[in-house]
Amino acid sequence: MIDILLDTTSNDLLIDATGNCKIGNSEQQHQALLLLFDKGSLKENPDTGVGAFKYLEAEQTATFLREVRMQFANDGMQINQIVFDNNKLLIDAPYND
Repeated sequence: MIDILLDTTSNDLLIDATGNCKIGNSEQQHQALLLLFDKGSLKENPDTGVGAFKYLEAEQTATFLREVRMQFANDGMQINQIVFDNNKLLIDAPYND
């Protein structure tokens, strides 16, 4: 998916040397934002967002993974794999074209 790109540390717009917004593949950016947003963060879609921070101290990861799968599928991604492996979240969920 091609979109305006954000800085990965500050979420500010990336601006090129000519002063224009940078554009490029934004699939991972969209996934990261869906993981971070709490429900209600997006005025246009108040049910969108996983709210990953609220799962940080949870004992069970199944609820978190189910929410991620549901949110990603609702956003138009094809879920191939979303799992924890060695305490890392591995995502294989490209957008359907």
